[in-house]
Amino acid sequence: MFWFNKKKKEKDLNKNPFYAEENSLVIYFKCNKCGEKFRSYLRKGYDFSNSYKGKSTYIINKEYIGSKCPERIQLIAEFDGVYRLLNFDLIGGTPITKEEFESEV
Repeated sequence: MFWFNKKKKEKDLNKNPFYAEENSLVIYFKCNKCGEKFRSYLRKGYDFSNSYKGKSTYIINKEYIGSKCPERIQLIAEFDGVYRLLNFDLIGGTPITKEEFESEV
């Protein structure tokens, strides 16, 4: 009965801040300057661009501006052919969990 004692594993946002939902990847983050929270749905096959670096990879390069301050947040990420994260950078923002986003909204 060891499975009853397992604790829920915390998501490591520094390794992969994306959540899979149906045909999308979702990222939750907050602005480093004002703390405004964001949720971004990235639809597979629509929001992603092909990267032609020899291998079948997808890239995302998006910029976000909130309603509380003019600070720009830039998301740059690279995925393999089956949308597994290879690397990402969130400039001006910090990834948060889905639970953090849903609290105080």
